[in-house]
Formats: sequence, structure tokens, C-alpha cells
Amino acid sequence: MKFEKLIHKGNKKDVYLVDGTAVKVFAKDYSKTDVLYEALNTARVEDAGMPIPKLLSLGVQDEQWYIQSEYIEGTTLAELMEKKPKEKDKLLEKMVIYQIDMNKKSNPLLGRLTDKYIRLIEETDLDSNVKYELLTKLSGMHKHTKLLHGDYSPENIIVDKRGHFHVCDWVHATQGNASADIARTYLLLALKSEEDAKKYLKIFCEKTGTKESYVQEWLPIVAAAQLTKNRPEEKDLLEKWCDVIDFQ
Repeated sequence: MKFEKLIHKGNKKDVYLVDGTAVKVFAKDYSKTDVLYEALNTARVEDAGMPIPKLLSLGVQDEQWYIQSEYIEGTTLAELMEKKPKEKDKLLEKMVIYQIDMNKKSNPLLGRLTDKYIRLIEETDLDSNVKYELLTKLSGMHKHTKLLHGDYSPENIIVDKRGHFHVCDWVHATQGNASADIARTYLLLALKSEEDAKKYLKIFCEKTGTKESYVQEWLPIVAAAQLTKNRPEEKDLLEKWCDVIDFQ
């Protein structure tokens, strides 16, 4: 297999177009466990009935692991929003509709969101009292088994020529409470545009009859989890959101 036509450059993984398929090639020092977990998660999301780019193969070439999937020709939703700002509200609505449909599906073999967030909160450098408050809050949240993407953002959505959405990068997929996934997307949008985040949340709540305050209760938890990515430019805002008292 020849990795010649680069279509996406990442930090630790690049995507190439090979014989009409998309091949994600991981850096030599990338964790084998993480590669296998991403492939397994993708297969489980397929089994849940999501119309996503199908997993085709998994292998190693020149000491680098790769995952081969169906190639979807199109542009990311993030790029589309930038090119067509007047259509942003409509695109945010479509983004919400897709996510609502996704949350209706499930797969009992996926990892549990609660277990993941417990681990991530414990990994942070937050004060022990803050960790205790966050873990207490997490334990009191309703436990569901809905399919969650875990990193649902415009950058991970490919829009084809017909305007159909194709969501990729399911490595963080879990089963759990849908409002946690909504809060996670709100956070990702807010880190770039608080206006877009507020519009997104309003659309979701109107379409599902959910109170905004219910979703916002998850914000301190998802903010703490995001801190483990160690991005200096996000640190101050995330630590502010980790204040449980502000969201009670």
C-alpha cells in the first residue's frame, strides 16, 4: 500500500487517499492499544446501526499501524461554516438533528461514560476538594446507555455533495447520558465561539424539550475531562467551568 496522497495532516496521525479509500496512518510511537481500541469502537458504532464510513481493514506497514475505512468525498462542517457564515444557523440545526438520532442508538459493548469520566477527573491536577465535588456530582447523574460520540464537533463531520453528514473519529465513543455528549459539544464550540455554542444548546433543548440547566450541570465534569488534554490556551476557561458551585 502506497501512502502518497495526503488528505489530512494531524499531530500523530495522517490520512491518505489510497485506491478510493481513506487510510489513517499512525506515528511509529503511537500506542498499539489506542489504535486497536479506535478500530474496535468504530466497529461497535457500526453495529449500533450508525451510517458511518465503514471500517475496512487494520494493519501495520513500515512499523506504523493504519486503519483503512470508506472514503467520503466532501468538506468538513467546520470548513463549510467558515465558507458560508449565513448558513451557520441552519448547519447547527442539522448538526443537532444528527446528534439526536445518534443518541437514540446504543451498543452494550461500548465503554461506559461514567467510568471514563471518573478516570479522567482523577488524572487532573485539580485540587482534591474540587475532584471530590466533581466525582460526587457525577455519581448523582442519571445513568443511561445511549450512544455518545465523545468528540462531536464540526471538525469531525464530513458533509458530502448532497449535504449529508458523515461523522468520523469514533475513538471516544461510549454509552451514557446524552446530555453529557451535548455538554461536551457545547464546550468544544464555546472554546472557539460562545455565540455558536449558545445557539447549538438552544436548538437542542427546543427540539428535545430538555432544560438548558440540565445540560449545564454536566459542564464542570466535561471541562475537567478536557483538562487532561493539557492545552495551555484552554486551561483558564476550563478551570473556571470546573467550579461546581457556579453550576448548581
